[in-house]
Amino acid sequence: MYQALYRKYRPKSFCDVYGQDHVTTTLKNEIIENRISHAYLFTGSRGTGKTTCAKILAKAVNCENSQNGEPCNECEVCRALDSGSIYDIVEIDAASNNGVDNIRDLREEANYTPSRGKYRVYIIDEVHMLSTGAFNALLKTLEEPPAHVIFILATTEVHKIPATILSRCQRFDFKRIQPETMATRLKEVAEKEGLTLDGDAAILIARIADGALRDGLSILDQCSSRSKTVDSALVSQVAGLAGRDALYQLTDCILSKNSPRAMETLSKLYENSYDMERLCVEMINHFRNLLVVKSVNNSRGLVICTDDEFKSIEKAAESFTLEGIIFALDFFQTTLTKIKAGANSRIEMEMAFVMLCQPRLDYSQNAILERISQLELAVKRGVPASPAVQAAKEPAAEVTKTEPQQTATESPKNDEPVETPLSSVQEPNGSSAPAASKSETPSVTSPVQDNSVQNETEEFTQWAEFMDAIHKNDIALFGILNSSSAYVRGEYFLIDSPNPTVKEFIKIPTHMRAIKKSLFEVTGNNYKLGIFKKKTDSAQKRDLLEDLVNRAQGSVKINFE
Repeated sequence: MYQALYRKYRPKSFCDVYGQDHVTTTLKNEIIENRISHAYLFTGSRGTGKTTCAKILAKAVNCENSQNGEPCNECEVCRALDSGSIYDIVEIDAASNNGVDNIRDLREEANYTPSRGKYRVYIIDEVHMLSTGAFNALLKTLEEPPAHVIFILATTEVHKIPATILSRCQRFDFKRIQPETMATRLKEVAEKEGLTLDGDAAILIARIADGALRDGLSILDQCSSRSKTVDSALVSQVAGLAGRDALYQLTDCILSKNSPRAMETLSKLYENSYDMERLCVEMINHFRNLLVVKSVNNSRGLVICTDDEFKSIEKAAESFTLEGIIFALDFFQTTLTKIKAGANSRIEMEMAFVMLCQPRLDYSQNAILERISQLELAVKRGVPASPAVQAAKEPAAEVTKTEPQQTATESPKNDEPVETPLSSVQEPNGSSAPAASKSETPSVTSPVQDNSVQNETEEFTQWAEFMDAIHKNDIALFGILNSSSAYVRGEYFLIDSPNPTVKEFIKIPTHMRAIKKSLFEVTGNNYKLGIFKKKTDSAQKRDLLEDLVNRAQGSVKINFE
């Protein structure tokens, strides 16, 4: 019958155990010096060798020809213990035998002397699953056990074990097996099985196994069923990984704020049966590597990958701010929690990438900090927040002071926009719009002075595209114009905003140019700017105090150029 690799190559002596030298050395010394304790506690994550070391210890203390603390694996007792023909070693699964009655039976059996060996050894796996009553029943036996009894308790959750139990055991903490150590063991097993395992594939398996050698051998076992030559591509297919190319592609989408491309990439991965939960874990690990590279000077030893991939990680980390990496890392952690709670994995991943590609959709504190850090990075690199439009050949015209607005002699209708020509600024096509003098100021009520004012006021329907362009050209102005709208009347672009600071912001030449550039990108037209203002029914002069109150309440919007 075929045996899985993790069972076939389970260590039979301490020298075969990888990555736990601090444990095996101590146990061998205790056996050599005959200082064997009555109770041991082995704790650590899954697949690190707890049960394996417990079995080796049980065999070593009963071996007839023990050498340097190691079992000989050749004497009659060792062979009988391996085959299970004697019952001096008892394995108990505490997950299914966690009651008081089970522990009472164990206490009664412990009084009997061993049949062949020197000790009766009880290995209680997942001991944290015992009930409170069962722990209390075990306590007295642990404190004063018979001389021929050894208890070995194994657990992955040591914090759930009562302190009274912990104080009566020798505790050994099993570490996660380092990827380099695991890769060495995987290559040895592959060679014995007649497999060709390249270095990148071994490291990738070790990364996926996350310190559990048993998981690593299981992945290698799956790969060997597909091909005798195991490379990183085969490992990615077997383990359901997205692959390094897809990870960097999705990372580039976050950098370039390209949500459509990110959605297309996710769709292709989903169609190829890539697990979205696994992809989320990979993105977390990927951004963890970026975080380490970004925050640690000598980070090579902390990132498990090949030299070529490390260069790619360094290059990607340069494009991110530390705040951006932490924000994305936290975002994917939250997404993984939602997926594990039962949410649709594909939808959650799609939402995550859209939110990361479009930061303006997220109004959380972390998102705002990340956007501010992007501005700081742009300034640090010498890139202006809203780059000036490059002039054609002639130099850009200088901004002149705004001319005062003439008072209209007639009263316009209610809700009629009033606009005043802007001062001279450079247009997106490189031309310069001259400032209008008082005599040239168009009046809304006078069709003779400007034909454009005869046009009806229409709502600007391309506001969303305009805001996208503003986000790209001037992110500070993007925040100011949020929750605003606009109207078009002839050659005028009138902004209707509840934010009173809009007027002052777009007086600044840099922001004014950003608006004109964005409008030209969206509409292809050069507009003059103004503020949309509602007129009252009467043209009579209003009371100054009443006007001041209205200004404070934000009900009056003032025109400017």
